[in-house]
This record gives sequence, C-alpha cells and structure tokens, in this order.
Amino acid sequence: MGLPEGWATLPGVSILLSMLCRFMVSSNHFSDNQVVLLDTTTAIGELGWKTYPVNGWDAITEMDEYNRPIHTYQVCNVMEANQNNWLRTNWISRDAAQKVFVEMKFTLRDCNSIPWVVGTCKETFNLYYMESEDAHAVKFKPTQYSKIDTIAADESFTQMDLGDRILKLNTEVREVGPITKKGFYLAFQDIGACIALVSVRVYYKKCPYMVRNLAMFPDTIPRVDSSSLVEVRGSCIKYAEERDTPKLYCGADGDWLVPLGRCVCSVGYEEVDGSCQDTEDLEIAQ
Repeated sequence: MGLPEGWATLPGVSILLSMLCRFMVSSNHFSDNQVVLLDTTTAIGELGWKTYPVNGWDAITEMDEYNRPIHTYQVCNVMEANQNNWLRTNWISRDAAQKVFVEMKFTLRDCNSIPWVVGTCKETFNLYYMESEDAHAVKFKPTQYSKIDTIAADESFTQMDLGDRILKLNTEVREVGPITKKGFYLAFQDIGACIALVSVRVYYKKCPYMVRNLAMFPDTIPRVDSSSLVEVRGSCIKYAEERDTPKLYCGADGDWLVPLGRCVCSVGYEEVDGSCQDTEDLEIAQ
C-alpha cells in the first residue's frame, strides 16, 4: 500500500520513515517490572487493525536495517475540513492487569509548514478505549468508546527537518483503568492532522519476583489506587525459617518498598550469597 495522499505531496517522507526504522531498533529498552500486552515493533505479520472509513488511516510497513518489519499507520488528510478518521486495534487481553499504560511513538507535521491548509489542518489526535469480554462479533461504534485524552506533539516536523534528516519522534504515555472486563480495544481518532503513528506499546506494571532477607516474594500486581500499597508476606527459602515475619510492600510503579522482618538459616546451615548452605559441606569445601 502506498503513502496517504497528503503524505505523497510532501517530499522526504521516505527519508523520515527510514530514519524512524533505524531509531526504533535502538530505542526499545523496557523495565523488568513491565508486562507487555501489545508491542507493534515486535509484530511479524500485518497488524490488521480496522480503519473507519477505509480511506482514512493507511497501514505502511517499512523494513529496518536488520530486515525486520516496522508497522506504522499514517494519515494526512489536511486539505479537507471535518475529518473523522478512526483506527482501532485488535482486541487486547488485559491478563492480570487492573490498570494499563499506553505508550505511543509518533511524528506530527507542523501545520504552518504546509501551504493552503489554514483552518483544516490540526496538530492533535484523540485516544479512546472500550472494554469487552471477548473479540467476537464486536462492530465498531464510536459512541461506545470512552475518551482517554487528546494527544499533542511536543515537537512537530517541517519540510526543512526532513531535508536536514532531523528526527522529531514524540513519545506519550497514558494510563487506562480500572479495567474490569477480560480485555479492551484502543482507538485513535484523527480530526485532520498529518500523523505517522510509529509504534504502540501497551503494558502493565508488577512488582517482580524477588528474594530478600532469605524470603521469597511472588510477582504482585499493584492496586489501581496509586496512593495505597499491597502488603505481601514472604516465604522463607529452603533451609531457612522465620525470625520476624518477612514483608514487602508493592508500590504503584512496580517497586518493592518498606522491607520488614527476615528469615534466617536453620541450625546446621549458613547463609552464603543469599542461600542457606549445609555447614558440613562448607567445611569440607574449605
């Protein structure tokens, strides 16, 4: 599929896409307390998202320097007023999440750098979502979607930026929740901007499995209410027993906080590098 009509009139767009592909390869570093539900940069086949109307957003696939596909959606119908172009993801399972985060990387064209579009060109787009128990027979109805936020670019690009090969990639993250059904859809509404949606990543946070003070603490999902902590009681590792009840608290950002209590090695065992080793075996080894 070719570039959208509006983009085709903007020299240098292919340069921008190739720069984005190279950038995406080196920019995806994620924390171990994030559980990814969707990442368009890792998709092998076509994303298959729905567009309404069909001539609104266009799916564009470019190959990065390692011959891996980078899937983008673009729209640039800036010459005509009253645009209402929707892009809807496939159904996303929420897994264990109560609250999810939507990370969007995108570029947006400066309206002042495009001639003859006064009054019709916009520099924002809207993000929506809808919860659903499953993906079967769900027809797209904009009125069923709840608005999350209006998304604006910190930096927009001009024709001069393209010529100078200056990359202006915006990253915005929004929270969605509480989510109570089994999954949800995301939808992006264009009202007349020149946008390339380069990647979308959806994730939730957890406090990851940890061993501390000879006690094991399981993966724990934070509460939706960011002001409250989840108290987690630890269980002693093998050959250890409680001295004081081991506890940690799981914070909203997936960080373990306020360690209390501990386990100690049982009689006949010694603590070595976070584990309990048989004292006789240690003496023989020495």
